[in-house]
Amino acid sequence: MPNRYTRTAISMHWLIALLIFAGFPLGIYMHDLPLSPYKLRLYSYHKWIGVTVFLLAVLRLYWRMTHRPPALPDSMPRWERIAAESVHYLLYALLLLIPLSGWLMSSAKGFQTVWFGVLPLPDLVGKDKALGEWLQQVHELFNYTLFGVLAGHIGAALKHQFIEHDDILARMIPWLKKSL
Repeated sequence: MPNRYTRTAISMHWLIALLIFAGFPLGIYMHDLPLSPYKLRLYSYHKWIGVTVFLLAVLRLYWRMTHRPPALPDSMPRWERIAAESVHYLLYALLLLIPLSGWLMSSAKGFQTVWFGVLPLPDLVGKDKALGEWLQQVHELFNYTLFGVLAGHIGAALKHQFIEHDDILARMIPWLKKSL
């Protein structure tokens, strides 16, 4: 079994990470702006990022189901293996649920999602102000949950690389030297 992820898995991982680290702060920044063409443009960018993350997450899940990831080190305690697997499942779920909740929210608030300004996506629910407000809270909760889970994910990867020296991080960063 290989000791690194495939190039495809690595590319999708870092592309999704880049999009999240662009989309999350953009969402926070644009939220309280006064209504203006500028705010609407930022919302469009945010939606483009979300739809792209959703599609990449679907592809990433398919890739993971058809390409076995590298095994965790034998030295890793059982509880850490369970935690790592659980965090990965939670990350995949959030990568699907966050864009979906945003799309539902936009639909309920009466704002169609148009991917890259050219591909209109169908509204998933009818216009409903109360539902839109509730979905906004759900969307925000999912995003803050993702932020916390990502902090743990990144912290664990750094711990394994620089404290445990078990090359976990080197599996996802091709140019990282083994056993620092």
